[in-house]
Amino acid sequence: MEIPGIGKVEKDQSLGWYYSEVMPVKVLGGIQCRIVVADYDEDEHKEDFHVAIANFLAADESVLRDAGPHIFEYYERCKDDLDSDYFDPDDEEYFEINSVDEIWSHIRLGNEPRFERRAYGDKGIYVSLEGGCDWEEEHGLQIVFKNGLIVNKIGPYDGHLTNSDAYGDDSLEDVIFK
Repeated sequence: MEIPGIGKVEKDQSLGWYYSEVMPVKVLGGIQCRIVVADYDEDEHKEDFHVAIANFLAADESVLRDAGPHIFEYYERCKDDLDSDYFDPDDEEYFEINSVDEIWSHIRLGNEPRFERRAYGDKGIYVSLEGGCDWEEEHGLQIVFKNGLIVNKIGPYDGHLTNSDAYGDDSLEDVIFK
C-alpha cells in the first residue's frame, strides 16, 4: 500500500499502524525517520493525513527551533521541581543549561514521528514525536506538531496531543507548555 507523501508503507498488524521506509526529515535536522500513521484505515478523511504529512515534510528546522523557549522552560521547571542534589555542581553527572541555544545538545530527537487524528477538540491531524532529554530521563520529551505545521505541545511524554486534552481543560487549547 502507498500513502501520498510517504510512498510505500508496511502495516503493523498488532497496532494497525503504517510505517514508511526510512527518509530524511528536514524539520528534525535531516535525521532519518520512519513515518508512522495511526488509524489510517478507519479514517473517513484520509486527505487530512496527506496534508499534514506534506506540511511536516516541507517544514524546515525553524519550526522546531521556534519551540526552543518552551523546551527550555520545560528544563527549568524540571530543575526547579527536582531535588537540588540532582543538579549539584559537585556531582560528576551535573550539567547546567543556561540558554535556549544550549538546550539542543541535551536532546535526542526520536525517529518515528507518528501522525494521528486528535479524538477531541478540532479532531485535526497531529504529529507526535517522542524523544529523550538529559534533564528528564524517565519521561523524556514529547514534541507535538499541529497539522504538521507548528509545535503546539512540549513536555514529558504523556501521549496526549494537546495540553487541553492532557488536563481536560479547554482553556489550555493554545498552551504549548504547562
